[in-house]
Amino acid sequence: MPLSRRSFLAGALATTAGVLAGCAGTVVQAGDLSRLRLMAPASPGGGWDTTARVFQRVVQTSGLARNVQVFNVEGAGGTIGLGQLARETDDALLMMMGLVMVGAVDTNDSATRLADVTPIARLIGETELIVAPADAPYSDIAGFVEAWAADPAGTPIAGGSAGGTDQILAGLLAQAAGIDPGQVNYIAYSGGGESLAALLGNQVAAGISGTADYGEQVRTGDLVGLAVSTAERSDQVPDVPTLVESGFDVEVDNWRGLMARPGMSDQAREDLTALVVDVHDSDEWAEALETNGWSDLLLAGEEYGEFLVEEEQRVLAILREIGLVQ
Repeated sequence: MPLSRRSFLAGALATTAGVLAGCAGTVVQAGDLSRLRLMAPASPGGGWDTTARVFQRVVQTSGLARNVQVFNVEGAGGTIGLGQLARETDDALLMMMGLVMVGAVDTNDSATRLADVTPIARLIGETELIVAPADAPYSDIAGFVEAWAADPAGTPIAGGSAGGTDQILAGLLAQAAGIDPGQVNYIAYSGGGESLAALLGNQVAAGISGTADYGEQVRTGDLVGLAVSTAERSDQVPDVPTLVESGFDVEVDNWRGLMARPGMSDQAREDLTALVVDVHDSDEWAEALETNGWSDLLLAGEEYGEFLVEEEQRVLAILREIGLVQ
């Protein structure tokens, strides 16, 4: 079936649609997509929550669904929400997730795996930015790596939660630079604001976070931009080179995507995928990408499922080298 708004609306009007209410909750069968629920498996204000709410706004303004609700399920790198999704019976539910959850499944020893739910589509990516304090003795990534290799334990690197995208990037860069990832002195902070304070206070040698967290300080000269993680330079910090062009074979997108409940019909999965593709193709979504500095990384259906399998293998390997999982 073509992934188009027509197929989505056909599903929404399908005669097989029905709602069964009971003490166990509402069961929404395939085709009932006149309304949509979006789970952000983290606290309000974070990346998953922000992306879910932008998606909500575009769905509503584009007329793709009349009633769109975003709700938060916090905890354990998103794996609490993942476990809840695996028990859901609602076909009109999407869960926002991303690279952080891939690592969190292993670091939190989650009983629910990504393979236990249904992949719908990868949506966007955010660029990771490696920075140093303004008065650091190095001004590029090569200089930082030289100092890092000489004393890994004495070169603290600030970033987000343990096992998340920032630490994964630190481990991959260590590998590429010939540094034992298990020797990386990574200091996990609860958010970009805390790690930014550590950098500005010269408490760490470098920091890793999204361009949204550090980009302004790089532009004003309060921090030095050493490298970005993506294949191409970021429009947010266009003067900062990529790791690849700096001689390190490392590429990381802090991507986000959508999953749905397990056991859904092919029709229900196609309807949800069609909705996501229609959102992606809208002018409102293109504007949101530019406004938020997001990369367009749409990958739908089986290709997204295959990507997830490869990503799980890559992340698990580096988490083992870092020593976060056995």
